[in-house]
Amino acid sequence: MSGANLTGADLTGANLTEVNATSANLTNATLTGATLSGANLANADLSNAILYQADLSGANLSNATLLQADLTEANLVDADLSRADLTGVAGFGKHAG
Repeated sequence: MSGANLTGADLTGANLTEVNATSANLTNATLTGATLSGANLANADLSNAILYQADLSGANLSNATLLQADLTEANLVDADLSRADLTGVAGFGKHAG
């Protein structure tokens, strides 16, 4: 999936564990409840993506663009967000409870 154009794709509940999606275009994609643990999303564009309750544990999101993405209740444990653009991200740093 490296470099894939998945603009607007509905990947709700998809199991994408350890997928290599470097430089993929996931703009406006729906990844609600998707499992992306250990995924490589370096340099990917996730602008306006819905990642509600997604599992991004251990994922590489370095240099990724997440403009206006929804990370509400997403699992970001051990995720690499170095140099990621988190401008306008919803739910970042909030926990269910």
